[in-house]
Amino acid sequence: MVNFNGSIQDNSGILIENNRGFLFGDSVFETIKIQANKILFLEDHYFRLMASMRICRMEIPMNFTMEFLEEQILKLIPFIEKSNAYRIRFSVFRKEGGLYTPKSREVDFLITGVGLQTAQYQISNDAYEVELYKDAHVTKQLFSTLKTNNKMIQIAGSIFAEENDYKNCLLLNDEKNVVEALQSNVFMKMGNTLITPPLSDGCLNGIMRKQILAIAKKIEGLVVEEKSISPFDLQKADELFLTNTIFGIQPITKYRKKSFEISISNEILKRLNAQILLS
Repeated sequence: MVNFNGSIQDNSGILIENNRGFLFGDSVFETIKIQANKILFLEDHYFRLMASMRICRMEIPMNFTMEFLEEQILKLIPFIEKSNAYRIRFSVFRKEGGLYTPKSREVDFLITGVGLQTAQYQISNDAYEVELYKDAHVTKQLFSTLKTNNKMIQIAGSIFAEENDYKNCLLLNDEKNVVEALQSNVFMKMGNTLITPPLSDGCLNGIMRKQILAIAKKIEGLVVEEKSISPFDLQKADELFLTNTIFGIQPITKYRKKSFEISISNEILKRLNAQILLS
């Protein structure tokens, strides 16, 4: 079941040959986690979606308030297989018609969802080895920070990782700096400093990235910086971890011949779960 423009139905009935999201990638989306019937980080998701739509020059409907989005997402939950947590995708795409220049700036929305096995964020103890993906680069520009349907680098990189038995790959920008992983932001701890690439380097403006930065800045003795990370920095790091809204924090255990500790990841995750319980 899906929620298409406010109507719960078996499928959207969209003809992909006419859909601008399919034809041109003319679509933005939010990947959202629901835990204990609560939408996590709703306000952050809402404002990122509104900003993405404005940047892409989509017409924002008058009824697209935060309360409306919450209502439409929760409206779908009873029609998904019962679970303790859910992964929701809220997609917005321009109405059909036109070529590169659309006939209309009005939008449709589609909400889909699946159940998740675990509700609270947990750190996996499994080995997690990563490698650089060098076949394509992320460009240092505004659109790279958005969640759009243009994900060919992430798709090709995921295939590369699977073919070579890596859990994930790190992406480089056009200045050869590390900006993010295939589906997550990246953090590096070196000494008492926690570093993540700035948005100006082309990384996704991640919702979990924002939470982690806020939490880390409250940890006594930990310096938090947003600055460029070179591939050479990775092998000098004490700890590397990835973040996104669905899994929370995923420590990297190995990059090439270097293994990493898992310490600040556990501390941040503990504070993250406590923050969610109190909110």
